[in-house]
Amino acid sequence: MKAIVTSPICPLMTRPSHQCRRGDEALFGMTLEVLEDTRTGWYQVEAPYRYGGYAPAECLLFGDSGVRRWADLPKQVVCKAICDVLSGPAVEFWPLVTLTRGALVSPVGAPDERGWQRVVLPDGREGYTKCSFLCEYYKKPFPAEENAFRAAVTATARSYLGVHYRWGGKTPMGIDCSGLTSMSYLLSGVVIYRDAEIREGFPVHPIPRPSMRPGDLLYFPGHTAMYLGEGRYIHSTARCGSDGVVINSLRPEDPDYREDLDKGMTAVGSIF
Repeated sequence: MKAIVTSPICPLMTRPSHQCRRGDEALFGMTLEVLEDTRTGWYQVEAPYRYGGYAPAECLLFGDSGVRRWADLPKQVVCKAICDVLSGPAVEFWPLVTLTRGALVSPVGAPDERGWQRVVLPDGREGYTKCSFLCEYYKKPFPAEENAFRAAVTATARSYLGVHYRWGGKTPMGIDCSGLTSMSYLLSGVVIYRDAEIREGFPVHPIPRPSMRPGDLLYFPGHTAMYLGEGRYIHSTARCGSDGVVINSLRPEDPDYREDLDKGMTAVGSIF
């Protein structure tokens, strides 16, 4: 059985309860595989990127016909940090739902002359948002040569700068270290492992540290980051004084050097 996420952010908890650790977040419009109904208002689910958890029933839409209908519709992904879907094509209309980067909607026709795009939501409602808030939804790596791909994933990572740290988070409302790296790749059509490790069966593989290039991933005990080039990297950290997505340096002479991370790096990973 499958279900569609109809909440802007659906928590995936490590147990069927809010009183436990959040493992991940599923985003609006995502289709989840339902593994078990716990009969407690929680469902054990697995996301398309092979990461699981327990989702509250109120965040999910069930029904074979609705799931099939949504699967057959064209999709675009929200690329704006925060995006209102309004009841009409003007800013004064009421928001039907407020979405975050990574949410999926289905476009209907072309935008009008003022840039308003009509969209369908998973529950069948229709609304409007600016076409500039939406980007192409990639189910596989977007067609670009290596340098363009590296530029795209680093630009996406930079778009989260300043977002506060949230354990298990993956949106501009709050994001953790592997949420940042996995979302940066996912928005370019590449599924990497959600946690801070290189996992067999996913495309990231170890490379020598001297070979790292922008877009490659840096691994530390329980932490991950993305290399930006010139000795700098971006990551989401709960360290006091950072408290979210920041850029740090691997060069000891720089004021934002993190000796603990530089000396503690365990691996560098790349999809190339």
